[in-house]
Amino acid sequence: MAQLFSPAATTLFRVVIVLLGLGVVAAGAIAFVWARSDSTWNVGKPAPQPVPFRHDLHSGSLGIDCRYCHSTVERAADAGMPSAQTCMSCHSQVWVGASVLEPVRSSFLLGQPITWTSVHRLPDYAYFNHAAHVTKGVACETCHGRVDQMPKTVKTQTMSMGWCLDCHRDPTPHLRPREAVFSTGYEPHGKDLPEDVRMFYQEASRRLTSCSTCHR
Repeated sequence: MAQLFSPAATTLFRVVIVLLGLGVVAAGAIAFVWARSDSTWNVGKPAPQPVPFRHDLHSGSLGIDCRYCHSTVERAADAGMPSAQTCMSCHSQVWVGASVLEPVRSSFLLGQPITWTSVHRLPDYAYFNHAAHVTKGVACETCHGRVDQMPKTVKTQTMSMGWCLDCHRDPTPHLRPREAVFSTGYEPHGKDLPEDVRMFYQEASRRLTSCSTCHR
């Protein structure tokens, strides 16, 4: 019986098969790396805001407590964003005529909320409660980074499910005394935590990593 394909065609077919297999593996590897890269999660990228608010000035240089602007962080799921009234409590006397503050003055006079852009917004299917974290010793900068050094607020962590689970499996290295939760530049260390607290979180790790804890 005559040969249907020449040796060259057979070799080419084999090469194509190998290249297709390598292409599939390479595509999978690229997708794996891309899905876990900082750029995919917008780490380091500032969001456009109606007012060029500087955390490094307010929280850093002036030492304003986080809770002054994020007033519900200790008692609600949402930390809260500063209202025009909050801003004008200072800016009715400081930088009174500054053009960059015109959106704040307009918001205050018209009684309309300032439309801030959340830098750390999670998907709707992920439940997060600020109060449950800060009241248990998880500091602001653990998730948000050194905002007291940021001219523009950016994400410093991916906030991915894997990142959250790493902490939920063993939160004790990240916990602080209550009085240090809103401090910046604090380095948590084991001696700050009583042994009963350590034991509690070791026993609670299964509950903390349950799907229903964050997906309700």
